[in-house]
Amino acid sequence: MLNLHHLESFVMLQQAGSFTAAAERLGIGQSTISQHIQRLEKSLGRQLVQRDTHQVRLTADGEALLGYARGMLDLNGKVVTLFGESRLRGRLRLGVSEDVVANRLTSILEDFTRLHPWVDLELTVALSGVLFQMQEAGELDLVLAKRHIGETHGRLLYREPLVWLARDADVLLRDETVPLIAFPPPSITRKVAQQALDGKKIAWRIVCTCGSLSGLTAAARAGMGVLVQPRSMAPAGLREIAPGRLPDLEDIEFVLVPRRGADAALVEAVSSLITARIVP
Repeated sequence: MLNLHHLESFVMLQQAGSFTAAAERLGIGQSTISQHIQRLEKSLGRQLVQRDTHQVRLTADGEALLGYARGMLDLNGKVVTLFGESRLRGRLRLGVSEDVVANRLTSILEDFTRLHPWVDLELTVALSGVLFQMQEAGELDLVLAKRHIGETHGRLLYREPLVWLARDADVLLRDETVPLIAFPPPSITRKVAQQALDGKKIAWRIVCTCGSLSGLTAAARAGMGVLVQPRSMAPAGLREIAPGRLPDLEDIEFVLVPRRGADAALVEAVSSLITARIVP
C-alpha cells in the first residue's frame, strides 16, 4: 500500500519545484522529502522525479501518478474531515490581489478544498484598493492584498521591494519620457511608480493599462514599456532594470485583513494556509 505521507511529499515537490521549498511548506527536513520520494519510487518500481542542478521535473511515470496522488490525498482529507470532531461548514468570501493570484494561489486553494470540502469559498480577484473598498461595504470576509509602507490595517505577512522590469531597458530608456505599463487606479504599484518618477522630476506616460497581470506582462514582453512588480513576482521574460537607471521604489507589504464579524473559524482556517504557503 502507498504511504499518504510519501504521496503528500510527492505532490508538494511538484507544486514547489524544489526539495528545499517543498520541505519548508510541509515543515519537515529536505532529507525527509528525498527519502519519501525514494521510498515511493521503490514501492512502484519506477523513477518518478528527474533531478538536475537547475530544477526538479517529473518523469512520464511521475506525471501519470500525479493525478491519482492528488485524488488519494483529497479522499483522505474528506474522510478525516467527515469523522473529525470539528467540521468546518459555511461560506467564506475571499478577496485576493491580482499579482498574488498569478503566482501563489493555486496551492492554497488546492489545500483548502482538500481539507475543508464543506466550506464554500467564493474568490474575488481585483486590485488591492478595490478589494479593501469591497470589504468596507461588507462584500468580502477576508482580503489578501498589498498596502503602502506606514499603513497599519491588516496583519502583516511580509515586506518586499518593488522593482522596475522591462524586456530591454536600453531601448525603452533612450527617450526622456519613461513608458509605463500599469494597473488602473487605485493600483498601489502604479502610484508608487508615478510618485518615484515625479519625485525625481522624470517625465512619464502610460502606454498600457490593464486590470490583468497577464495582459500587463504580455505588453511588457512585447517591449511596450516598463512594468513595476514585487521582486519575487517578476514575470518570466522580463529583466530587472539595474539600480540607478530609474528612481528607487519603496517597498510594499502583503497583509491579511479579516472583516469584523466574519466567521472566526473559517477566517483562521484560510489564514493559516495562506501564512504557511505565501510567507517567504
